[in-house]
Amino acid sequence: MFQPLFENLRSVGVPVSLREYLSFLAALKTGIATYDTEVFYYLARTAMVKDERNLDKFDRAFAATFEGIESITAQDVLNAVDIPEDWLRKMAEKHLSPEEMAEIEAMGGFDKLMETLKERLKELEGRHQGGNKWIGTAGTSPFGAYGYNPEGVRIGQNGSRHQRAVKVWDKREFRNLDDSVELGTRNIKVALKRLRRWARDGASEELDLDGTIRSTAEHGYLDVKTRPEKRNAVKVLLFLDVGGSMDPHIKVVEELFSAARAEFKHLEYFYFHNCLYEGVWRDNARRWNDQTLTWDVLRTYGTDYKCIFVGDASMSPYEIAYAGGANEHWNQEPGQTWLERAREQWLDNLWINPVPQAHWDYTHSISMIRDIFEDRMVPMTLSGLDDGMQILLR
Repeated sequence: MFQPLFENLRSVGVPVSLREYLSFLAALKTGIATYDTEVFYYLARTAMVKDERNLDKFDRAFAATFEGIESITAQDVLNAVDIPEDWLRKMAEKHLSPEEMAEIEAMGGFDKLMETLKERLKELEGRHQGGNKWIGTAGTSPFGAYGYNPEGVRIGQNGSRHQRAVKVWDKREFRNLDDSVELGTRNIKVALKRLRRWARDGASEELDLDGTIRSTAEHGYLDVKTRPEKRNAVKVLLFLDVGGSMDPHIKVVEELFSAARAEFKHLEYFYFHNCLYEGVWRDNARRWNDQTLTWDVLRTYGTDYKCIFVGDASMSPYEIAYAGGANEHWNQEPGQTWLERAREQWLDNLWINPVPQAHWDYTHSISMIRDIFEDRMVPMTLSGLDDGMQILLR
C-alpha cells in the first residue's frame, strides 16, 4: 500500500533504492509507527533519505502521497484499525491535565468514549456545523474538527487549534532544505562541514578508548589513556564585501559569517568594499582610520590558508580594471592586480556570490571577477557551497 510513496519519491528526484524501501517496510512491520503519523513520517524519512538536500523533495512527495489524510470521512474512521486502549491512555497521560482526565473518567472512561464515537458515526448523515453531540465542526463535541473538547478525537481537520485531541490524525512536520534555496545559519553549517581535515592538537583531554583497552589488556589492570581532541585543522581567510549593493544581502552574509566562526577554529576575516585594494579592515566603524595594509595580510597568513571572498561582484568595471577606478578613494593599482596577488598567495581560493546565478550574465563586473578567479565562483545556496567546498579541497 506504500508503493505510491516510493514512486512519488523517485518521480521528484529522491534517489531511494529498492533496498531502502524494503527496509522501511520491515521497520513498519515492527509496529513502531502504527498509531502515530509523526513517527511514521520520521521513520519513512530516515529509511529513505540519505542526503539532507533531498529533505524538501521528500516532504513534497510525502504530502502528495498522503494528501487524503487531511479529509478523513466518518466511514474512513469506521473502517480504520482499532485503537488500543493502552495507547489512548498513554497519549492522554502525555497531553491531558489531571482535570481533563477526570472529565473523561466522569463520562465513562475510554471505552465509553470510543463506543460513543462509533455510535455517532453510524447515526451521522452529512456535515454538521456546531453543537455538542454530532460529529462536525466548530462545536464542543468530543469528535470532529475545529471545536473544543478535552477528550476529543480529531477527524478531518487540517492542523490542530487547541492541541488537545487524543489522536492527532493529520500532524506532519516538513522542513525546507532544498539545495536551491538561499541559506540560513544551520544550512550553511551543513555545507561548511564538508571542508574538514581532522588533526589532533593541544592537551590530552579526550579518552582514547582503543588505547585504554589495549593498555589494560597488556598490563592486567585498568590503564586509562587520553589523547588530544580531534579538531578541524583547516585554516580559512575570509574577505567580506560590505556596503552599497551588498546591503540587501546583509542577513545571509551575517549567517555565513556566524556559521564559519562556529565551524572553523582557525578563521581570520577582513572587510573590503566592492573590490580588494591596498587596505582592508576588521571594524566597519573604523574603516577609514584603522585599516590593515593588504600587503601585511599577504605576508602574515601562509599558503596553507583557504581564501574565500564573499561579495556580489557588482560594481563599475573601472573599479576592477583601472587605477583610480574605485568609487571611494584613489587606488594606485587596479583591483584586479590585488585579486591576482591574493590568488597567487592562497592557491585554494573561492568567490561566493549571494546574487542568484541566473542573473550573473547580466552584470559585466561579475563576468570579470569570474574570469579572474578562473570560474571559481559559486552561488550562495546549499548546492553552491557544496561545490565550493569541493573546489577548496582539490
